[in-house]
Amino acid sequence: MSKNIIITGTSRGIGKELALLFAQNDYCVLALSRTVSPDLLQNKNITCLEVDLTKEAELERVKHFLTDTWHDVDAVIHNAGALVNKPFENITLQDFEYVYRVNVFGVAGLTQIVLPFMKKGSHVVTISSMGGIQGSMKFPGLAAYSSSKGAVITLSELLAEEYKEHGIAFNVLALGAVQTEMLEEAFPNYKAPLNALEMAQYIYDFTLTGNKYYNGKVLQVSATTP
Repeated sequence: MSKNIIITGTSRGIGKELALLFAQNDYCVLALSRTVSPDLLQNKNITCLEVDLTKEAELERVKHFLTDTWHDVDAVIHNAGALVNKPFENITLQDFEYVYRVNVFGVAGLTQIVLPFMKKGSHVVTISSMGGIQGSMKFPGLAAYSSSKGAVITLSELLAEEYKEHGIAFNVLALGAVQTEMLEEAFPNYKAPLNALEMAQYIYDFTLTGNKYYNGKVLQVSATTP
């Protein structure tokens, strides 16, 4: 029986490449993003839902899909992310709220919806950032983004403890520099050593096998800093 994989942030970059990788290997993919990538629409193994993770009513659409169609979920990859790059004194409360609603509350809200459909052996993978690692190098302008990525690491560690008796694993991949549109927003003109597909291949493998070896762990996947 084919496994069911939920991936957020699939309109571009790593998320889009992940959706295509799983689909090419005959997994069923639920691709969640605010805008749908045309590259995903034609794939018979991918179901695309336009969902804003910050809106509770739209998250309910995911619940309805799972109730009516899939009935179970084998893995979730929390890949969606929001970034604001401004000097701290210029970051508004609205900026902070937006970043946290996507990067933290969206992760929490979707996880709450999906957990009843997960069984022993399921895996929840959250994509964080090296900027969220305590003691790592920090960069000006990323106060909202990096602090939110730190918050989601702690959330994952807590959920791993809370759901360990259910056999559901929670792990975090803290990524370093990957050549994506988001990297360009954070570090204009910087060229990363890895592209989106290369990182997607690592995340693909980790999602399928990492829960055999890890639970409640944060793996630093970083060849360079930033």
